[in-house]
This record gives sequence, C-alpha cells and structure tokens, in this order.
Amino acid sequence: MTHDLVVTLRPLLAAEASAEAYACGGEPGDLEQAVWLRLLELLETTGPPTDPEGWLRKAVRAEARRSRRTTSIERPYDVEPADDTRSDPEQLALAAARYRALRDAARRLPGRCPRLIEALLSPRDLTYREIAGELGISQGSLGPERSRCLGCLRRLLTPEVAAREARG
Repeated sequence: MTHDLVVTLRPLLAAEASAEAYACGGEPGDLEQAVWLRLLELLETTGPPTDPEGWLRKAVRAEARRSRRTTSIERPYDVEPADDTRSDPEQLALAAARYRALRDAARRLPGRCPRLIEALLSPRDLTYREIAGELGISQGSLGPERSRCLGCLRRLLTPEVAAREARG
C-alpha cells in the first residue's frame, strides 16, 4: 500500500516541488524531502490520506510557505569571523592557562574518567576504537562513559569558570 502510494505520488510531487521552489527561493529537492517526511509522519499517525493528490498539493504549498518565512527571517553573516590563526602572546598565555586548568580538573575526576578525558584530549586524535582499547572497555560503552565523564567535568569546572568571567 505505502509503496503504491509513493510510486503514484512521486511524479506529481516532483512537478509540484519544481513549480513552487522557484517562487519560494528554495530547491525542489528540499521541498520534496520535506513533503516525504510529512507523508511518513502522517502514515505513522493517522494512515494514508483519503485524497493523496490533494493532500500532496497542500503539503507542497505549506512547505513552500514555511521555506519563504524561514528565508525572510534568516540574515546573512556580513562580518568576517575573527582570524584566530594569529594569536598575540596574551591570547597564547590565556589559552595555555585554560588548557592547564582543564587537565588539572580532568585529573580530579573519579574512576576511569581521568584516563578517558586524557585520551580524548590526546594530540594523536585517537578513534573510539583506539580509546576503548587503551581503557580496556567496549567501544559501545565508550559513548555513555564519555557523557558521564564530561558531565562530571562540567560540574567540576562550573564554579571555576563562573568565578573567572562575568556572563551577560
């Protein structure tokens, strides 16, 4: 049933998306993808539409309107980002101090966390498989362990970071 619906709607969707994409300043493929997602959500919740062609036309127009609204709200970034490749001595010293504070905090973490954080900070840019091998744990448990350790590190550093810089 679903396969037949997709086969039936594909040419109509391509034509509708091509017609609407120019008007909304988007790409036909983006509109098509958004409508296919809408259709999947609809199929999952309520089942196939009673009038698939009518539903498809409405969905394409709705996605085109959403795209137009998004395009009208978005603004280009006109300012060039700061050139971080050239650091003055003060910036280098501050970066080194932050790095030392991070390493010191990582050493104070419980359990396997100090070794895990050191492996993540390693200049060798280790893969998850290599880190798991070094720590002697499975690769699948590395993600949850990393999340737990980063949470501990975040809690440990929060008072230090908050005391140094005023945010606002």
